[in-house]
Amino acid sequence: MKKLMGAAILAGATIAGVGAANAEVSGSVSLVSDYVFRGISQSDGGPAIQGSMDWSQDMVYAGVWGSSTSLGGGESMELDAYVGITPTTGPVSWDISLVGYFYPNADDDGADFDYFEGIVGGTFNVTEQVTVGGKVAYTPEYFAKGGDGIYYEINGGFALNDATSFAASYGVQDIDFATDSYSTWSVGVSHAMHGFTLGAAYSDTSDAFENFYTLDESSSDGRFVVSIGREL
Repeated sequence: MKKLMGAAILAGATIAGVGAANAEVSGSVSLVSDYVFRGISQSDGGPAIQGSMDWSQDMVYAGVWGSSTSLGGGESMELDAYVGITPTTGPVSWDISLVGYFYPNADDDGADFDYFEGIVGGTFNVTEQVTVGGKVAYTPEYFAKGGDGIYYEINGGFALNDATSFAASYGVQDIDFATDSYSTWSVGVSHAMHGFTLGAAYSDTSDAFENFYTLDESSSDGRFVVSIGREL
């Protein structure tokens, strides 16, 4: 799902058991100074409010995540629905999911914004504090009928303590409609205190799109983002 800067922002908290053993429901709400997805602003450089609700049991999970947006297509929100599994093989923890990205009030004149991605990610614990990982996301029809899209990423994390952690990632997005792929990177830090999670992150792209669908060039410029979130 489109969650800003991965681990640099926030995760949901368990709020209730739902029937079977090990089944949990979790949720979160957050405010970000800019909603950035793979290096590109989805909120026209402005703030966005975001929230999630998730269900999990053992290694199976499902949920929804939403954010306010401003992509110039008449839409005002993005709503993601996803289902996945988190198996473990040896030292590697996997996350295999199917994600649907929906823009319920978009003006889809000639360009359907809604699309799906299949995502496979893996994480390896180098030490108790350090993780490294990667993921691949593929869609046969990208946002706004952009054709095939594939995204590769490597990432890492460092937990300074129970409250503070750092995260970094480098990814390459290839889209059929675009002449060249572009790369994006981010670094961030998050700190939990008094039931809130504070986040700060910086991201940039290798080349700005002069016109990424309805977005102007500045949408892919480097940017510093701050966030505050609370577990429900």
